[in-house]
Amino acid sequence: MATLAEKFAALGAENAPGQELRQQTDHLAALMRGAPIAGVPVDFSHGDVDAFAPTPGAKAAWDAGFERGGAQAYTEYRGDAMIRASLANRLADFTGAPISPEQQLIITPGTQGALFLALGALVDQGTKVAVVDPDYFANRKLVVFFGGEVVPIPLRYSADSPDENGPDLDRLQQAFETGTRVLVFSTPNNPTGHVCSEQVIAQIARLAVRYDVAVVVDQLYSRMLYQGESYSHLRAHPEAPANLVTIMGPSKTESLSGFRLGVAFGSAEIIARMEQLQAIVSLRAAGYNQAALETWFQEPEGWLQQRITQHQAIRDGVLAVFHAAGLRCAAPQAGSYLFPQLPALAVSYAQFVQLLRLQAGVTVTPGAEFGTDCSDSIRLNFSQDHAAAVAAAQRIVEMVERYRA
Repeated sequence: MATLAEKFAALGAENAPGQELRQQTDHLAALMRGAPIAGVPVDFSHGDVDAFAPTPGAKAAWDAGFERGGAQAYTEYRGDAMIRASLANRLADFTGAPISPEQQLIITPGTQGALFLALGALVDQGTKVAVVDPDYFANRKLVVFFGGEVVPIPLRYSADSPDENGPDLDRLQQAFETGTRVLVFSTPNNPTGHVCSEQVIAQIARLAVRYDVAVVVDQLYSRMLYQGESYSHLRAHPEAPANLVTIMGPSKTESLSGFRLGVAFGSAEIIARMEQLQAIVSLRAAGYNQAALETWFQEPEGWLQQRITQHQAIRDGVLAVFHAAGLRCAAPQAGSYLFPQLPALAVSYAQFVQLLRLQAGVTVTPGAEFGTDCSDSIRLNFSQDHAAAVAAAQRIVEMVERYRA
């Protein structure tokens, strides 16, 4: 059983996305090679909401929520009833299965809040939780924090054999057979952009039902699907597990991260537990901010497709730079993340990440945040100005050559 100190140590925020300025870098002076590389600073640890503005009408919707006053500021813990009713219809249309706004949906402080509540509702001391590896950095940390045991399920995301990519389903079945009670994963995957195929989703559904396993699936990036790709919603599968929670939110795709809005929908029993937990953690998602959800799935015609087209062009431009330099990196099927693998370097990978920011003005997130064997990778959120992103990728390549072993 982990001690309180060990549980908080597992949460370590020093290397988490957006926390790079907390890192001590004085010790790197002796390792530096060459002069600084000039260029526009790019922070790949998160998307650039200046390059991609929030959903049209978001501010007006927020203003309207503010004008409603207390009725909007102090909503039910699950969120404003009228907003939930409208959301339930739109989310049901998108995911292909009905949602009860009263019993099966909760608005949360970001999708991070939804993940915390969902795992808090399902993970007890000693609960075995299957966690896809690599996957979102908070999954493993929260399982440990709640006293659970992480059971890693390897994810293949090779650029060489994309048809063979996906979570190891044999390992998943073995985990279920040996007492794993919860599965948490993202599709599209964060950090690789891999999308689980219809066949994989069907198998996950069958296994979860067969072994009575609860599933938390993060679908945050499921709207930003690139040309030629298809998507399968687990909750719409004929054999979807009863204990299932789907997490989404208007965040990276819609550039609404600053509003801190998320939603979770699924099993009424789990959603009820999540509400009880939210009631003592944050009470509710920020009341005025909830009003911005009225713009979600109701953007102007063509707006989403234009955003997808723009991001696909940035993806392809950055990938071209990496591939020309021989860096291994799979093309994401959706979302705005790249997860390139670095060659052997003369410095540690953690040091390289810091040197990259200090000498080249490029901020990335260490791959070790996302998986047990990913220290040689870095994650980039390429939702940036197109030219700046490509130029920053070129500086990454130059730094790799500078510090290559």
